[in-house]
Amino acid sequence: MTANLEVARKLLADAPNVVSFSGAGLSAESGIATFRDPDGVWKQVDPTVYASAQGFQSQPTAVSAWYAARRRTLADTTPNDAHRALARSGWQSHITQNVDNLLERAGAPNVVHLHGTLDSDRCHAGCGYVVAVDLARPPSLSTCPDCGAMLRPNVVWFGEMLPASAWATAESAIQRADVAVVIGTSAEVWPAAGLIAEARKVISVNTERTYAGRWATVELIGSAATILPMLVTAADPNIR
Repeated sequence: MTANLEVARKLLADAPNVVSFSGAGLSAESGIATFRDPDGVWKQVDPTVYASAQGFQSQPTAVSAWYAARRRTLADTTPNDAHRALARSGWQSHITQNVDNLLERAGAPNVVHLHGTLDSDRCHAGCGYVVAVDLARPPSLSTCPDCGAMLRPNVVWFGEMLPASAWATAESAIQRADVAVVIGTSAEVWPAAGLIAEARKVISVNTERTYAGRWATVELIGSAATILPMLVTAADPNIR
């Protein structure tokens, strides 16, 4: 990896505008389960029930209880060295497919959540009501005070559109960037993965080779918590 690391360092040193694009692998080292790995979340529960509007409509109590457990787990989770490196990187934007708030808790600015976040609920009927959620004390199934419909986690489920404002912000950031550092994503989830193809240059960081490699200028195989601190320090020697 040494030669590729030097190539990546040179790319970053010469790039005035850098963005990160992260997937589940970024938070895996904090103990947050990934979704598509052999022992991932979708091997444990049925995504057609727990990640679809239809599943929530048919089993709202079970789905709400499952998300409450995920929220309590997240409340007890801390950012890892990769999150902290991104927070001090000085890079312009941090686009993520993750629904946790570990980047924000590490201190990263300009975080763009393509798939929503677990730290809020929204109206299932789409009236526009959104409310913050205490992850340590998540609510049980409740109703929207504006229209009476059920409240659901403010995340994007299968078959749903990505938030238009988040998409527009992410696409603009990618198109302006000189380099996109793509971290911990299989690049199999669309349309989010399509943003990688729009980047001018791509540094891919993952524990194994993924579809993101088709767009990569350089691939770094290994732990994000190990690699990202080295990349950030190399990009700016004054950052420690």
